[in-house]
Amino acid sequence: MTLYLLSIHQPQGGELPPEPEFLAGVMRQLGELRDELASTGSWVFGQGLHGPETATVLRPRDGEVLITDGPFVEGKEYLGGITIIDVPDLDAALDWGRRYALATTLPIEVRPFQGGAGS
Repeated sequence: MTLYLLSIHQPQGGELPPEPEFLAGVMRQLGELRDELASTGSWVFGQGLHGPETATVLRPRDGEVLITDGPFVEGKEYLGGITIIDVPDLDAALDWGRRYALATTLPIEVRPFQGGAGS
């Protein structure tokens, strides 16, 4: 088994569509995906993140560390949430990533962790 990160890319300047019915449907589908992952033993962790304006960046410079507010880079999208899964291979991770993309209607990046096997 290998650990994979499913990164949810949130559009800058706009949250998910504001209709409560839409958000309720997304949350229901995400709950179903989490339950299914847990039933297969593949669920590790997942959580949404606050917006990039809440970030603090620590940047080393000349032996010191500068602390600044806000995201590290400017962009039209930011990391809105993560899910960590433990699955047999990239194909399985991509299958879950597809399902998360369909549930959230947002881009999902799938990336393996370094270091080989998961739990």
